[in-house]
Amino acid sequence: MAVPAFTPRERALVARLRTPEQVQRWLNDMPYNWERRGETLRTFRGVVRRGQAHCLEAALSAATILEQHGHPPLLMDLESRDGLDHVVLLFQRQGRFGCVARSRDPGLHGRKPVYRNLHSLVQSFSAPYIDSTGRLKGYGVLDLRTLRVDWRLSARNVWSVEDALIDNAHRRFRVSDAYHRRWHARYRAFKAEHPHDRPTFYPNRRHWLWP
Repeated sequence: MAVPAFTPRERALVARLRTPEQVQRWLNDMPYNWERRGETLRTFRGVVRRGQAHCLEAALSAATILEQHGHPPLLMDLESRDGLDHVVLLFQRQGRFGCVARSRDPGLHGRKPVYRNLHSLVQSFSAPYIDSTGRLKGYGVLDLRTLRVDWRLSARNVWSVEDALIDNAHRRFRVSDAYHRRWHARYRAFKAEHPHDRPTFYPNRRHWLWP
């Protein structure tokens, strides 16, 4: 693997952020990119310059950093029936899967490497994904090394990464109607009482990659 042409600032970040946990904390401390001035899809370089990231930008940044520490750049797209997908960076430790992720919803951030397979990892996102419109229906894994675009350091928006994630094969993931109704009702009740807050009452919170 050729070493990317990092700037001194980028190189210092890569040297400091050596683990998925450290990358997750770095992403959590960063403002979320709400794209208020138009849609963006920035690489690690753009994220460092702008100091903010949405979920796919965070996943690309995590992939760029952790690739330098031996982690393959594998993104997993969580497909929702409302078209609002979520993207995470996969990693493994001692044969178990975890992920690094950033979202406007804390329940969709990263997971510790405790999951035996991808299906169980995706299952951990099924309840937090249920809001007013969201419901998981599938997932797919993409190796960024198969893409020709410079997803690490391009100064431009890398829309072809998003296209590749959408076009990539997805495996069906089923959320039962009863499960969806239960969590949807709990979400609506929470928002009625706390309209400006984000829920964190989901099961197995101890497995989240952030405190």
